[in-house]
This record gives sequence, C-alpha cells and structure tokens, in this order.
Amino acid sequence: MRISLAVAAASFAAVAGAAVPSGAFAAPPVPADEMVIDVVAANGSGCPLGTAAVTVSPDNKAFTVSYSEYTAQAGGTAKPTDFRKNCQLGLNVHVPQGYTYAIAKADYRGFAHLEKGASATQTSFYYFQGESKTDRSRHVFTGPSDSDWQRTDAVSVSSLSYLPCGERRYLNVNTELRVTSTGPDKKKTSFITMDSTDGNLDTIYHVAWKKC
Repeated sequence: MRISLAVAAASFAAVAGAAVPSGAFAAPPVPADEMVIDVVAANGSGCPLGTAAVTVSPDNKAFTVSYSEYTAQAGGTAKPTDFRKNCQLGLNVHVPQGYTYAIAKADYRGFAHLEKGASATQTSFYYFQGESKTDRSRHVFTGPSDSDWQRTDAVSVSSLSYLPCGERRYLNVNTELRVTSTGPDKKKTSFITMDSTDGNLDTIYHVAWKKC
C-alpha cells in the first residue's frame, strides 16, 4: 500500500483548506519562502523503512504525514504482536529565515473495522528535540464499526509551544494504534489503520508561524 508524494500533494490542496474551521486559531504571518521537511528517522512497527512520507502544503500552513503500512489488528488470524503498532518520526524542519513555528492543530484520519465487543485506541504526542513532551492525546473507538474516522487535537493560542528562534531541533512525532478483541466475535479480525491508500487519509499538522 504505497502512495506517491504527487498523489498526497494533490489531495492535500483539496483536504487541508476544508479541514480548518474559521476562527480555530489566530492567523499568524506566513513566510514567503517554502518550509522544507526531511524525514531523518522512522522507527516502529507502524512505519517500516520507506513507508512514511511528508508533504508540505502549497500555502506553507500545514504538512501531511502519509503512512502506507500502519495497521493494528486483533482476533481472527491476526498475530499476537499485531494488536499494537507505533511510529516515531524525527522530522528536520527547515524554517525560513526570520521565522519560527509551533504545531497548532493535528487532524488524524484512518479507517476502523471493529467487530462487536472490540475496541481500539489512537494516541499521539509531539515535541521538539531536547524539550518536554506535549500531553499525550488518546482517542477511543468501539465496535461494531466499519468506516473512516477522523479525530482532531487543537492547541489554544496561549499554549502554543514555539521552537526557540534561531535553533535547529528535530520535531519528534509519535503515534500509536491498539486493538483489543473480546466478546462473541473475537474470532473475527478487527483492525484500525492510519494507512493512506487513496490519498484521503493523511495526518495533517497545522502550523502557526511567528516572526523572530
């Protein structure tokens, strides 16, 4: 389940703008120079080498993370270790001169097929290298379910954590999926995924800019 950057970029233009409700957070100045992001580290069972990619939005206001092998499953023919998948990304964000940034909001998307009695969780946190981790967010899903899902974590303007001006630190992005299969249908496979098979299930991180 691979997705090209071209597909991710094309879908982003249609999705990112619609995903941001007006007034969600104050609109900061946006640099004219492009933000460039390199994936310098990818560790975890949810993002084997070459299965996670990053695309910056054309307006410099957000970036997407696309996964192609990020599925946790339990029950049925699933292996005992498949119930939990995680991914730890190290992102080298090249910030335009004279600016710094913070993560203002994150939109997580995926698909869940959960039999009756099954449940799943999606957790995430992110932080700049050398600094304290942000509070971990956790979203719970219960079966029966068989549909796309989306969850959003937003940060208030007063709580934005900006990268110190002039410093170069990796942005660490950590996510996890878990599935628990119990009840009468535990012999059937339940799963939750953040795979991006058609370009519409990317994770979107919205950026707040600030001049130094």
